[in-house]
Amino acid sequence: MSATLRAARGVLGLSRPREAAASLHTHYQWLAKPSSKPFRPDSRQWHSTFSSVNPEEVSHFNSLASEWWDPHGSSRLLHLMNPVRQDFIRACLQSQPDTKASRLRDASLSYLDIGCGGGIFAESAARLPTTRRVTAIDPTPSVLAVAKAHAKKDPSLSGKLFYQQSSIEDLEVPQEPCDAYDIVSLFEVIEHVDEPGPFLERVRPFVKPGGWLVMSTIARTWVSWFTTNLVAEHLLRIVPPGTHDWNKYINEDELRRFFLDKGWDSPRVMGVVYVPGLGWKEVRGGEKVGNYFFAVRRSD
Repeated sequence: MSATLRAARGVLGLSRPREAAASLHTHYQWLAKPSSKPFRPDSRQWHSTFSSVNPEEVSHFNSLASEWWDPHGSSRLLHLMNPVRQDFIRACLQSQPDTKASRLRDASLSYLDIGCGGGIFAESAARLPTTRRVTAIDPTPSVLAVAKAHAKKDPSLSGKLFYQQSSIEDLEVPQEPCDAYDIVSLFEVIEHVDEPGPFLERVRPFVKPGGWLVMSTIARTWVSWFTTNLVAEHLLRIVPPGTHDWNKYINEDELRRFFLDKGWDSPRVMGVVYVPGLGWKEVRGGEKVGNYFFAVRRSD
């Protein structure tokens, strides 16, 4: 047995050399697949029959519910990323000269956290002194039950954090602009949506004019496949296998083109990389190869 095959057998947890060879062959075949285009011209608009909920994704995250608040478990990288999320939102708010200083001090900001999972970001946002209200939604029942139970442990969240089991298409659209949200977040969400175009169109009316849509996702490159699919899921097992579908990854330039001339402005991007022992760090140009944050401001 070759050294490469022995390594593959041990790391992938396969009991026979034939299984290891078959697994490696599958990975090589997969690498040869052409890059997909997430924003298809025929699926850019939201329609009444559209659903952003993929039953397979819901089932996968249901199975991870019990580990959501374990900082050393399957959600470890999300816990480590949360401070960077807050820093990115703060930078977006501070980038606009028309943002009143009082808004960054007083409890006036409203959040809608879409695909909130177990509530890692939602809880942290609700604890900020600048936050008035956080509405957090997720279609995954077991995960949302974990989020609600964990929030009850902190009395300070009462009256500020509100969970709903819902998808964005089932959430009531604000009737007036003032009822929309200052910040709508899509953290590690859009790469799990089958049709991101209609999904983002549906999100738009929930963002207040002058408010921000912020997200984090992964660029669709060979580097991201190697790090997030092969290494993270199958070799190191720091992310549960099946969490990511590389074909759903979205490049930063694709997002820019999608939001162009749609009533959004001030796009911001920040590439990040996970450094073992140090956590997530900003890396200039990182959005071209792997994980990144992206934000746009609603202009009308």
